Amino acid sequence: MDPGDVFAAVESAVGRIGAAVGPAVVGIGRGWGRGTGVVVAPGRVLAGLRATAGDEVEVVRGDGAGAGARVAGADPESGLAVLEMDTGGVVPVGWDPAAPPVAAGRSVFALARPGGRALRVSWGLVTSAEAGVRGPRGRMLRGVVEHTAPLPRGSAGAPLVDVSGRLVGVSVLRMDAGLILAVPADAALAARIEAMATGQAPAGRRLGAAVSPPWVARRMRRGVGLPDRDGVLVRAVDPGGPGERAGLRRGDLIVSAAGRPVRGLDDLQAVLDDPAVPGPLGLVVVRGVEEVHLEAPVGPAAAG
Repeated sequence: MDPGDVFAAVESAVGRIGAAVGPAVVGIGRGWGRGTGVVVAPGRVLAGLRATAGDEVEVVRGDGAGAGARVAGADPESGLAVLEMDTGGVVPVGWDPAAPPVAAGRSVFALARPGGRALRVSWGLVTSAEAGVRGPRGRMLRGVVEHTAPLPRGSAGAPLVDVSGRLVGVSVLRMDAGLILAVPADAALAARIEAMATGQAPAGRRLGAAVSPPWVARRMRRGVGLPDRDGVLVRAVDPGGPGERAGLRRGDLIVSAAGRPVRGLDDLQAVLDDPAVPGPLGLVVVRGVEEVHLEAPVGPAAAG
C-alpha cells in the first residue's frame, strides 16, 4: 500500500471520529491541568477524579457552553468520577460493555478537551490490553489498556475509542516513553458507573486492615528471631471493622485467605474482589510461630 494512502486513511479517520464523538467530550474546569469527561448517558458524564474536587464542578460542554455539574459518586481505585449535569441533548458515546476487549495492535483514537479548551483528537495503537497498574489506593487494576495515542496535560478521563467510535477505555494515567493507561470499557466499568451514579461505593469488600508487603514481614520476623513465612503483615486494624471483629491483631501475618495462599498484597486483594468467594472470609494468620484461624465477617464481593 502506498504510504500516502495510509496517511490519508488516518487523517480521514481522525476527522470522522472527532466529528462523531467530539460533541460528547467535555472539559472539566477551565485552563490547563484540569480534566476531561465524556457523556456516557443523558445527563451523565464519566470524568477524571482529580479534576472533580468538591460537590459542584464547572464543566465546558462540546458546544462551548459552560454548565454546572454535581459529583454523583467517585471511585478512588480507578481514578474516575460520575457527574450529573445538563448534557444539552448530546448523543452519548457508544459502547458495549459485553464486547470483547480491544486487542494489542488495534488502532485507537483518544479525545480530550482539557480544561474546556479546544477538542484534541489523536491516533495510536494498543500496545497491551493486559497491563496491570496500582490505583491511587494500592488496589491492582487488571486488564488495563496501554496505548500510544498522545494526550496533553489535563486529559485524565479522556475517552479512548476504536475505528467505529465505540468506547474501549478511559485514559487515566500517563506512563514513561509516552505510553498512556486506560481503564477498559467493560462490564466491570459499567457496574462501577452505575454504583457511582447512585452514590454507592463501587470498590470491592474491605477487610479493614492496613497491611505491609512480604519483605517488611520477613525483615521484622528475622529481627526477632522468627522463621521466614510468606504472607502480608498487619500493621493496623480499623476499629470496629471486619478484621477487628474477627480477632485480627496488629503484627499478625496473613498467610491464607479463603483457603488460598497469600504471598503478597495482590493475592489478598484478589480474594477480596472475587465474587466466587463467599463470606464470611476465612483467614489463617501466624502469631509468632502459631497458626490461628479466623472468620472475618465480610459479605460476598459484588459481581462484575
